[in-house]
Amino acid sequence: MNENILWLHELRLADLARVGGKNSSLGEMIGNLAGLGVSVPGGYATTSEAFKDFIAHNDLSKRIFDKLATLDVEDVAALTVAGKEIRNWVIDAPLQPQLDQDIRAAYEKLSAENGGGDIAVAVRSSATAEDLPDASFAGQQETFLNVTGADDVVHKVKEVFASLYNDRAIAYRVHHGFKHEDVFLSAGVQLMVRSGVGSSGVLFTLDTESGFRDVVFVTSSVGLGEMVVQGAVNPDEFYVYKPSLHAGKPAILRRSLGSKAIRMVYSDVPGERVKIEDTPVDIRNTFSISDEDVQELSKQALVIEKHYGRPMDIEWAKDGVSGKLFIVQARPETVKSRAKATQIERYALQEKGEVIAEGRAVGAKIGAGVARVVKSLDDMARVQPGDVLIADMTDPDWEPVMKRASAIVTNRGGRTCHAAIIARELGVPAVVGSGNATQLIQDGQEVTVSCAEGDTGFIYAGKLAFDRTTTDLGNMPPAPLKIMMNVANPERAFDFGQLPNAGIGLARLEMIIASHIGIHPNALLEYDRQDAATKKKIDEKIAGYKDPVSFYVDRLAEGIATLTASVAPNPVIVRLSDFKSNEYANLIGGSNYEPHEENPMIGFRGASRYVDPSFSKAFALECQAVLRVRNEMGLENLWVMIPFVRTLEEGRKVVEVLAANGLKQGENGLKIIMMCEVPSNALLADEFLEIFDGFSIGSNDLTQLTLGLDRDSSIVAHLFDERNPAVKKLLSMAIKSARAKGKYVGICGQGPSDHPDLAEWLMQEGIESVSLNPDTVVDTWLRLAKLKANS
Repeated sequence: MNENILWLHELRLADLARVGGKNSSLGEMIGNLAGLGVSVPGGYATTSEAFKDFIAHNDLSKRIFDKLATLDVEDVAALTVAGKEIRNWVIDAPLQPQLDQDIRAAYEKLSAENGGGDIAVAVRSSATAEDLPDASFAGQQETFLNVTGADDVVHKVKEVFASLYNDRAIAYRVHHGFKHEDVFLSAGVQLMVRSGVGSSGVLFTLDTESGFRDVVFVTSSVGLGEMVVQGAVNPDEFYVYKPSLHAGKPAILRRSLGSKAIRMVYSDVPGERVKIEDTPVDIRNTFSISDEDVQELSKQALVIEKHYGRPMDIEWAKDGVSGKLFIVQARPETVKSRAKATQIERYALQEKGEVIAEGRAVGAKIGAGVARVVKSLDDMARVQPGDVLIADMTDPDWEPVMKRASAIVTNRGGRTCHAAIIARELGVPAVVGSGNATQLIQDGQEVTVSCAEGDTGFIYAGKLAFDRTTTDLGNMPPAPLKIMMNVANPERAFDFGQLPNAGIGLARLEMIIASHIGIHPNALLEYDRQDAATKKKIDEKIAGYKDPVSFYVDRLAEGIATLTASVAPNPVIVRLSDFKSNEYANLIGGSNYEPHEENPMIGFRGASRYVDPSFSKAFALECQAVLRVRNEMGLENLWVMIPFVRTLEEGRKVVEVLAANGLKQGENGLKIIMMCEVPSNALLADEFLEIFDGFSIGSNDLTQLTLGLDRDSSIVAHLFDERNPAVKKLLSMAIKSARAKGKYVGICGQGPSDHPDLAEWLMQEGIESVSLNPDTVVDTWLRLAKLKANS
């Protein structure tokens, strides 16, 4: 068997030329990482020599390479015809007798070692040029699951051989300079993991969209993994924070429940290996994998990443009978790990339009063009360069036409499926898992696809104007003061964290409540007292979570943790909720708990709420979320900020309430900052700084309250200016008091972002930090550095 068959445990990465990238990587993990907790199913591989002999044995070389030599891979129709013809030649050709015999003998040995009988195996392809660190061969060749019996194994090995000539594989080799005659195939025969009654998915050891290296991104669905890999389902998603994992602490930053509408399971119909069925509703509405399993998978991923020395793309499966987790494939991640770290490309819409559909964003770009709704490969020729490709799901064979598209939209799929990987590699924005875009978008309609707004990608009607900017961070001068960012959306945090920054100076908790929760906390605390209509809305939101209150705390903690991890170890100042009563009333169930106020802007908000009995239980939930992030996950770079503190007595009470809820000033380095935004705060700065660890100046409210105007009123809006002498006098008082006491002082209002001259004046006054909108960070940084150099 030595020339035709090699056992996986005998293989190492150095055997890539003999058994391809996939099989050599499996052997590498079995041989080196089993003792470190990485579980890989055993099996065997046919060699590249066996493949060469098979081609020679059937005189296929000349026919194949003559056919490919004259093929224009940009002609999709011709590629489809040629690929099918070559694959049929291979499948119709007999294996050489010795190889046939060796495959059968190895299968019988594997069966005998694993309980006897005809055991189920997966037959996978492994190309000899596959999974090099600078080339992605994702999804080019075939995988066959739940194969039983020697006859079927032999036949599937031939089908795997034929898949070297899949349309995408042919086109990919041409586009990337691989000669067809220099790439060979190995078939891996691997023990099946019983994930048909378990779960499976894909994980990456970085964030696939931003390239953020401190997370593991895990996707999971019920049943066999091909549904996730192919993009046939919208899977559950988890982000796991590596430093917390290394420290042995709870490490899941955030999770999202996928629809998981269908699943692939073993079939009990003779001759049918697997079948696809609808996922029962109760299973769809729960996470397909436990938090403990997510953490265990992530630990295995870190071991693999450390061994390979680079970010990895890993497929995994959970055996539903034994409950054991297995790694079934690992290859280098080939897109974000190759991106230039010093260059940041930003896309931003100049205008908004009607949203036709939305889904999961892949990449952070924007594309616009004429929509082409494609039902099958037969429609490919209709897609012209610059068109937007709209499809139910894409197959790897569609890559030649995906290259032409300005954007891609699919009904199904998650951010780790082949379509997403290929789109990233091509640099094409894609929105996957939109549900029914093929019905909502008309063929020939002009659309704009935006992946520049966070995890959610939007498809807008019409061609909208957008900006594209490229910033080179390689030559950034030293900052003359701490330049922080205002970030409220956890979905953009990893992206913004790539900017030069000294942390997040303002993270608004109410923005997380509005976008990721949407329910009044008291309505969750008193769920049983809600009417049927409100309960129905709440039930839809909290699917997958233990109970209504857990949903609130978990979602808050997830948002806070994501923001805090994105810039660690730099500080993140989280401002506790500062909704006004009318804004709280707009949340689900909120109207039952909020007073009607004539001027909510200066009403029941901020610190006054935290110490009021009607809100104390709701405030305790916020404290629980902060406590979880700081104490359980170990993200001690999180500071807490209290907004709208009117009096010294109110300030002291809030600090006491925080302590009663477990957030004790100074414990584990906890800083409690006060938002300096009421004139009394600046006038009594020395006294307030006896209570708090510093100031973050909120110039928006400070300006309106100093000048006595309503910033929501368009009639007096022209008078609103943070550079007014009265406002600047209060700003100066606050800065000087903090400096004199050696306490933190920064500014997080809109002023420094809108008015460069104000930012310069604040620097001259001695402010410690300015916190800016992310899109103004680089320009303000450069301008203030130049000012400092010239002073």
